[in-house]
Amino acid sequence: MDLTLVIMAAGIGSRYGGVKQLEGIGPSGETLMDYSIHDAIEAGFRKVVFIIRRDLEEAFTYHYRNRFREMTDISFAFQDEFKKYEEGFEIIRSKPWGTGHAMLSTGELIKTPFAILNADDFYGAPAFHALAGALRENKKENRYFLVAYRLINTLSEFGTVSRGLCRLDDHHDLVSVKELTRIGRKGDEVVYEENGEFYPLNPDDLVSMNFWGFSPFVFTELNSRFKEFIKRNHSNPKAEFYIPTFVDGLIHDRLAKVHVLATEETWIGVTYKEDKPVVTAKIKEMVGQGLYPPKLGLTSAS
Repeated sequence: MDLTLVIMAAGIGSRYGGVKQLEGIGPSGETLMDYSIHDAIEAGFRKVVFIIRRDLEEAFTYHYRNRFREMTDISFAFQDEFKKYEEGFEIIRSKPWGTGHAMLSTGELIKTPFAILNADDFYGAPAFHALAGALRENKKENRYFLVAYRLINTLSEFGTVSRGLCRLDDHHDLVSVKELTRIGRKGDEVVYEENGEFYPLNPDDLVSMNFWGFSPFVFTELNSRFKEFIKRNHSNPKAEFYIPTFVDGLIHDRLAKVHVLATEETWIGVTYKEDKPVVTAKIKEMVGQGLYPPKLGLTSAS
């Protein structure tokens, strides 16, 4: 069965202080996205769709002009130009509407089961293999998947992070996912801050890192719910249409089940500038251990 990898790479990276999607992390200038693509190809994914802004197209085309060309099909979706549901409304917002809107912008490009993830996170090869296996074995078009990580394995040393806190039932299906911002360490505790108050979290809780698996059937509800979202929020410049909120609604309305694939992998990501040398050192260590080649996805013509 063919599988598609979707990479959300249109973000501004305000906390990072620049365009981090194409920052060289590996020994031959590899980005974190390159490691996701490498791991996805090893797990059997054969198509990659990047969600980007139009102003990034030239840089992405240059970076991927030869990388992975002989191994996978690469295409682009432009979230900043996906505005067909805004027609007829006076929109008081210049930027796109969040990760759910990003996924919706790929609808015409995806015909197979697919995984969707962030450009600036490293997820680990076992996570790709687990999700690929689940997508291939899945027989229900409204049965979806989430790869979840232990909270303690997803923190940055240099500031707070946002994560989706997962609540599961006895079958390891998702009951709810709640977006929490400003998660970090406070002394010996892991806490999140809300309205100036700090609340403790269990370090072993499972959290979403936006690594989802869907069938193409998901676009039916995604279209419908985004239309309703625009009707309600077209005049609200701060409204966001997130994948976890969308999924939470499907679960609440009994329109889908989401099975959670827990992983003990340690997240590596670049949220802040200070994260980069830490991530670079960890990638170098994995290359030294033989887990990755010193050059990823470069063809003989490159």
